[in-house]
Amino acid sequence: MDVRPRRKGSKTRTRLRTVEDGSARLRSDVLATEEPLEVRLISGGERRTVAVTMRTPGADFELAAGFLFSEGIISSREDVRRISYCTDPEVDAEQLYNIVNVELRPGLDYDPRQLERHFYTTSACGVCGKASLDQLELRGCPVIPPGPEITPETLYSLPEKLREAQGLFEATGGLHAAALFDGEGELVAVREDVGRHNATDKLVGWALLEGRLPLSGHIVMVSGRSSFEIMQKCLVAGVPVVCAVSAPSSLAVEVARRFGMTLVGFLRDRRFNVYAGSERIATGQDKLRE
Repeated sequence: MDVRPRRKGSKTRTRLRTVEDGSARLRSDVLATEEPLEVRLISGGERRTVAVTMRTPGADFELAAGFLFSEGIISSREDVRRISYCTDPEVDAEQLYNIVNVELRPGLDYDPRQLERHFYTTSACGVCGKASLDQLELRGCPVIPPGPEITPETLYSLPEKLREAQGLFEATGGLHAAALFDGEGELVAVREDVGRHNATDKLVGWALLEGRLPLSGHIVMVSGRSSFEIMQKCLVAGVPVVCAVSAPSSLAVEVARRFGMTLVGFLRDRRFNVYAGSERIATGQDKLRE
């Protein structure tokens, strides 16, 4: 009888000892699940592993699609013929839901060298982007057009809305999140993962598969800091405004300034810093100026 293992969930229960004031007690707790995900491309009758990342199970197809879109392998959902879990007989049962096949549409060519550096990444790094501003320009990433105009009150409301939408973080205390809001601050979608870049890939992948790209007129907020990779993924998705609860990196600021994005950091406790694109932030009738 073929007994297939159950798909691992996003949460894992464990036993632990808590020590407080010299006394220990045994209790149970919930952890964020961390498992490898291998992404395989199928094109022209060939199958190639293009990335392995440590992720939280859930939204795996979105993660794969978002990664491939961010790296320029696909440009629309029409480029993807099918996404599925690998069911090859030789696959170890424990890895059954840890391998995703992405079959490209017939006739779509790609350069395997674009993805060689992604053979293995960690959840701390995520499935990282190309560390070069010039390469983004060579890829043809356009400057983000003007708009939308965002009020400070809208931005003030985002951290609490993000936190309320983080169901897995509430249970585990150990997950990053990326959330999509419209220009009025209404939550559109949120994705969580042990890796902040994975969470962003899941969000972008969702938008791709739902046919919502480009994300003009929207805001992306991430629960950690904003890095080059976060900005790269938002740029190719057409996101004009990126917010984070922590600081940006220097390269993140450079991406925002070069490509006309608004970058907000330290968004918490009814205050924030604007590192680029302040013309989109309006106080009353007056827009902020650099």
